[in-house]
Amino acid sequence: MSSSAPVRLVGGTGSPYTQKMVALLRYRHIPYAVTWGDPAAMLDALGIEKPKPIFMPTFLFDNDEGKVEGICDSTPIIRRLESLYRGRSVLPGDPALAFIDYLIEDFADEWCTKYMFHYRWYPAADADNAGTLLPLGMDVSLPAEALSQFKDFFSERQIGRLYVVGSNDTTAPVIDASYRRYLQAMENHLANQHFMLGGRPAAGDFGLYGQLTQLVGFDPTPREIAHAISPRTVAWVDQMCDQTGLDPKDSDWVALEYQPDSLRELLAEIGRVYAPAQLANQKAVQAGEKTWESKIDGAQWTQQTFPYQTKTLKWTNERYQALGAADRTRVDTLLAGTGVESMLF
Repeated sequence: MSSSAPVRLVGGTGSPYTQKMVALLRYRHIPYAVTWGDPAAMLDALGIEKPKPIFMPTFLFDNDEGKVEGICDSTPIIRRLESLYRGRSVLPGDPALAFIDYLIEDFADEWCTKYMFHYRWYPAADADNAGTLLPLGMDVSLPAEALSQFKDFFSERQIGRLYVVGSNDTTAPVIDASYRRYLQAMENHLANQHFMLGGRPAAGDFGLYGQLTQLVGFDPTPREIAHAISPRTVAWVDQMCDQTGLDPKDSDWVALEYQPDSLRELLAEIGRVYAPAQLANQKAVQAGEKTWESKIDGAQWTQQTFPYQTKTLKWTNERYQALGAADRTRVDTLLAGTGVESMLF
């Protein structure tokens, strides 16, 4: 890929993963060209085979045969961009710190998205807001009749999929309590340093940012909660949008041994809710069960089984096992008592 050719991607303004990646491209000074719209329709129009599954954002990369292919998963795309473009890395050089960053990014992508999807479609006012704005985000000039039809179709479909992320009347208080604790952890941590791991953003920062663009900037209920609990997070989201002017240095990373205690608050939330969900999901996949049930934060949790999240747990453990003995000890020391250690083996 020519360093001067823009990276092409297709996504939506209401997609947290699209916002994650656009902000990361901006920060890394990587030229990009984003098309706001439906990736499937775009690839069909270009005659490019669609990835399965296809979701936002879809990046258009040249493969080894010189053909354009659509790629979706943001985490490996970040690593691919690191190999293609030098400078302003979002991956810490310290393996132990890089592992903690990976944990944070995985939590953002796989658990914080539960906050986003739940608040977007569970409260009636938020569902009405999303049902109206998301179709317009794809085509701002939609005729009124088409907008009404899209709103009804899209809202009905998405509300009907709340069970997929485990959102229901029983789990709603658990999701809400977790979101509030997460915001308080962010408030406390941002009082100590500008980003999760020091004075420069890592991949995990962009993962959290992507979800927060929706929770703070799009959906009414979580926006109100965020303003009440964590004004620092609200301000941080505004700043993370464009960090092109930041001049990062290696010394901006803060070693694990010198991280403020507030980092452990964030990690403790990962251990409290995400770790048991990952373990229960893995057990269900291994047993061939289509749904799983578990106690999370004292409440019964039921949701659809996700084979993909078994992969993310496997990848997390592969990274953990790849650490040298000294670095693994450093990670273990930081994670001790957070609950995260329960999903590392």
